[in-house]
Amino acid sequence: MSIFQLNAADPAGREVSLENYKGKVLVVANTASECGLTPQYGELQKLYDQYRGLGLEILAFPCNQFGGQEPGTSDEAASFCQLNYGVTFPVFAKVDVNGEQAHPLFGFLKNEKPGETPNGDIAWNFTKFLVDREGRVVHRFEPKESPETMKAAIEALL
Repeated sequence: MSIFQLNAADPAGREVSLENYKGKVLVVANTASECGLTPQYGELQKLYDQYRGLGLEILAFPCNQFGGQEPGTSDEAASFCQLNYGVTFPVFAKVDVNGEQAHPLFGFLKNEKPGETPNGDIAWNFTKFLVDREGRVVHRFEPKESPETMKAAIEALL
């Protein structure tokens, strides 16, 4: 199984093959618009601006499972990111990241890098997974770890 065999929906509900990102270094994050960690959108955008030309892609997946902090629609979440943080990286449709309805992408990511929570579950918004160009999950950054702390790991893969 590879991350590139999976699909995800864009905010309009159109399926996007993650194979489109094959050969890129990926940061995949579950996000929320009304969280104390929401300013990480701006930090992620800075990383994207700095490393996109070298092959970095950031994929954001809004999620309402933690404190109801992403209450709107997928379109509203994507618009919020663009308007408030100037986000230009892809923001996908809202997903669940834990439980029976968890998106297969997050099942895959958690299986590869379980973290410290029971069953490898995601503890909160802005858990970030770093994926190499071959689709291997190489690192998991927990919510309170700033995207800035990811720089050395990203640079090692670029």
